[in-house]
Amino acid sequence: MPRKSPFKHHRFPREIILCAVRWYLRYPLSYQDVVDLLSERDVAVDRSTIYRWVQKFGPELSKRIERYLRRASLDWHVDETYIRVGGKWRYLWRAVDANGQMIDFRLTARRDAKAARAFLRKAIERVRLHRPVTIVTDKAPTYARVIREINHRHDSHFDSIRHIDKKWRNNLIESDHAAMKRLLGYRQSFRSLRSAKATLRGIEAIRTIKRGHIHKKQSGVRGEIEFISQLFGAA
Repeated sequence: MPRKSPFKHHRFPREIILCAVRWYLRYPLSYQDVVDLLSERDVAVDRSTIYRWVQKFGPELSKRIERYLRRASLDWHVDETYIRVGGKWRYLWRAVDANGQMIDFRLTARRDAKAARAFLRKAIERVRLHRPVTIVTDKAPTYARVIREINHRHDSHFDSIRHIDKKWRNNLIESDHAAMKRLLGYRQSFRSLRSAKATLRGIEAIRTIKRGHIHKKQSGVRGEIEFISQLFGAA
């Protein structure tokens, strides 16, 4: 059964919608910046429309690239950073593999064992049969306890995941946090957890495409544009 087009009932053609969404997710632009860029091309759109497009098509893009993702390595780097949501600091948990490929992320209100447990279990469930062999973290004791619990849950007699808690080994994901925050720029304060999660899903998807962590993509910006167009059935 063919997939229902997400562009149905939209006044603007898919090329304009995908272009606006890609600009916002790929570059450190505000909604007004995207409006101005489109205006230069004689396309009149307001900021609220750009916002709705990002909220809808960011998660949709993330969903559609799943089947094209390269297999992540079995060595993970896990850490958390923070962003402002609704005027409050919220914690962004992220995991990348040894090649910098995004495994998963989770946005939570608290930084505790419960949040770490939920995040790691969600990330491991996402990769299913390709569970990590090592997980590198900082020295926060929460990670050690949660990884022991996960090991015991799968095999009580064998530590299948080796935990490495040397902070200097985690420079990879700390650098990735910094790159993410540079991309967010002054957009680091979101209205709500829901809008933050939708936007972050889109940003992580675009970064995955840009870095070539997917199959069937040509190099360069043109390759990104063509790949996204093909994902949504555009010529």
